[in-house]
Amino acid sequence: MKVLFFAGLRELMGESVIELDIDTSLTVAELKTLIRLPTGESLASWSQSQSLLAAVDQAMGSDATVVDPGAEVAFFPPVTGG
Repeated sequence: MKVLFFAGLRELMGESVIELDIDTSLTVAELKTLIRLPTGESLASWSQSQSLLAAVDQAMGSDATVVDPGAEVAFFPPVTGG
């Protein structure tokens, strides 16, 4: 499973892409509990105080979205503009 990080989260993670060896389907929420920041905190815990969006295979998702093995998941902040 390929996981992409954008904007401030990419800077926080210290990398833009990680590959996870996951052989079963899980939800975005479950995936966030597996991903650890360099501080050791889970992405799930960190995202409780941050606005964070997810896309699964380039389609917007939610914490309940099912992610299949081999999928691409992207995490990014909400986009704003003027």
